[in-house]
Amino acid sequence: MSDNNPCLTCGACCAHFRVSFYWGECQSAGGVVPDELVEQITPYHAAMRGTTSKPARCVSLLGDVGCGVRCTMYEQRSSPCREFEASWEHGEHNPRCDAARAAHGLPPLTPPLEPDMAPDRVA
Repeated sequence: MSDNNPCLTCGACCAHFRVSFYWGECQSAGGVVPDELVEQITPYHAAMRGTTSKPARCVSLLGDVGCGVRCTMYEQRSSPCREFEASWEHGEHNPRCDAARAAHGLPPLTPPLEPDMAPDRVA
């Protein structure tokens, strides 16, 4: 994750959504997600601790939402975390990112400015 990634000053998604995934992602089933950081939801699904009730906050989120945050298990995070993208990260708007940010009083991310595509003028 680059230093200019907006997620490093946000963390709203980690403190808004339930992070549930197939139990096979847990270490005890051969996956990478540490068992002590999850709770079983159904016989086949687990969720990150802290995300199953409101207000939600993943136990792996360190820092203050909207200021400075990081995931303490970033390399071992579950597929929903790996797949979730900040708005405009790859040129695409993510309304779920905006919803999480709004729930924490943060403005939506804006698309990056495009360079001026007009041809150079020669005098």
